[in-house]
Amino acid sequence: MWLLPRTSSARTLTGFYAGLLRSGSMNLINRPPADPRWQARRPGERVRRSGPYLGPVRLTPTRVTLGIALGGSALFILYGVIVRDPAQIPLLSAGFAVFGIVFTTLALAGAIETYRVARDGQGARAFGLALLGGIAALIAAGSFAIAAVLALVWRG
Repeated sequence: MWLLPRTSSARTLTGFYAGLLRSGSMNLINRPPADPRWQARRPGERVRRSGPYLGPVRLTPTRVTLGIALGGSALFILYGVIVRDPAQIPLLSAGFAVFGIVFTTLALAGAIETYRVARDGQGARAFGLALLGGIAALIAAGSFAIAAVLALVWRG
């Protein structure tokens, strides 16, 4: 029959569990220190930020890629509006299609971030992210509609 030790001292329990776990890496006595990123902070203690930041916003590869695509498609649309030649309508159609893809990705990222923040209990931030994600979805739908209309005008 399985019996736990009668004393509740930490040394006895630690020794008891260490006896069950024979491997050295799982031994409770010689455990390596925990990663400080996952430990609770004291009030007023600052957290070291890792990675590049632009003000309060962390620059991730996804954000940089979407920023470049957004800026590139906006410049492409501006070029299509300014230059007068036979390829103007296809240029505008392609520019608005890429614009729609970028804003669709932004809306999807907003939905994922809204769920994550709401799960953590930050209701006001989740509402703001949901609002911005909805606006991004509306811009994406409008961009795709403009791209489709321009493609239809160019074809016939």
